[in-house]
Amino acid sequence: MKKSIVAFAVLSAIAGTAAAQSSVTLFGVIDLATRYTKSNGQSKFSLSKDGYNSSRLGVRGVEDLGGGLKAGFWLESGVGADTGAGGSSTAGYWNRRSTVSLMGDFGEVRLGRDKTASELTLDDFDPYGNVGQGAMYNTYSTLGSEGAQLFGDSTQNRNNNQAIYITPGNLGGFYGQLNVAAGEGAGTTGSLSQKQFSGRIGYKLNALHVAGALNQTTIDGATDKLKLATIAANYDFGMVKPAFIYTQIKFGARKQDNWTIAATAPVGPGVILASYTNSKFNDAARLAPANLGDKAEHFSVGYVYSLSKRTSLYGNVSEIKNKGNSAFALTDAYNPVRNGSSGSVDVGIKHSF
Repeated sequence: MKKSIVAFAVLSAIAGTAAAQSSVTLFGVIDLATRYTKSNGQSKFSLSKDGYNSSRLGVRGVEDLGGGLKAGFWLESGVGADTGAGGSSTAGYWNRRSTVSLMGDFGEVRLGRDKTASELTLDDFDPYGNVGQGAMYNTYSTLGSEGAQLFGDSTQNRNNNQAIYITPGNLGGFYGQLNVAAGEGAGTTGSLSQKQFSGRIGYKLNALHVAGALNQTTIDGATDKLKLATIAANYDFGMVKPAFIYTQIKFGARKQDNWTIAATAPVGPGVILASYTNSKFNDAARLAPANLGDKAEHFSVGYVYSLSKRTSLYGNVSEIKNKGNSAFALTDAYNPVRNGSSGSVDVGIKHSF
C-alpha cells in the first residue's frame, strides 16, 4: 500500500512538471555538399558538412511562470552529417549551446555555453552567416595568440561559463547584449583562456541595420589580451541588400584589419549571395619573429534555391588568394603554401526540421 502511494506521488509530480512546461521543441538542420577543392596544384572531391548552414540537433523549451516571466532552456549539438559524428571532442556533446534562461519585460538573463556577442554581430551581417566556404572569417587570424587554432573554432565564436544579458525587444529598434565568461583558472600557457567579455549594440528597424561589437579574451601566460572590434551596416533596398563589415583584431602590437563588402539579392525562388573580404596584417604581425602573414583576399558567390520553407539546394564558388607570408585555406583544401591560393566549388542540400 505504501509503495503504491509513493509511486502515485512520483507520477503526480512528473505529470505536474510536464503540465507546467509550456513547450518543448526538437529541432535540427542537416546540410551536406559535394565539394571540389584545389590548392597548390592538388585537387580533390569530398562530401562535406555545413556548406550553407551548420548541421545540428537540439532541444529547447519555455515555461510560462506567469506575470510576464518565463524560464527556458536550450541544448544544441553539432552533427557531422557526413560521418555521423556528434558533439565535439574539445567542447563536449552540447558544443553549440547549453543554456538556461529567465525572460521578462527586463529582457533575458542567460547562463551557460553560447555564442559570443561579437560573433552574433558577424553572423548577422555576413550573407553566409559565417558558415561554409563563403564565411568571411576564413581569413581572420588570432594573431598567434593560440597557435594554429582556426578563428571559427576558437572561443571568439562560442565560449563556456558565460553570464549573458540581452535587452528586451521593445526599444524602438535598438538592442544590446553583454556576455561575461569566467576563466575558472583553466588553460595552458600560450592558449586562449575562457575568461572573456564581449558586447554589442545595434539598431534594426525597417530596411536599416547598423551595429558595433567588442570582444576581449585573456591569453594564459601572456600580458596582452586578444581584442576584436567590429562595425557593420546593411540596408535592404528590396531588389538587393548590400552590407559593409569592418573588423580589427589586435594582440599586443600585432594587428589585422578586415574589410568585407557583401550583398544578397532575391532572384526567382532563391537568393544570390556575394562577398569579398580583404584582410591585411600590420608590420608587427607581418615581419619576423611573428611572420604571420601579409595580405589575403577572399571571394565568394553562390545561389540558394528554395524548394520549400525547410529545404534548399545551393551552389557556391569561393577562392582565397594569399600574398606574402599569408597561408589561409578553404576547408578541405590541401594545406596551402605561403603566398598560395585555394578554391572550391560546392553543390549541396540543406533540410531543417
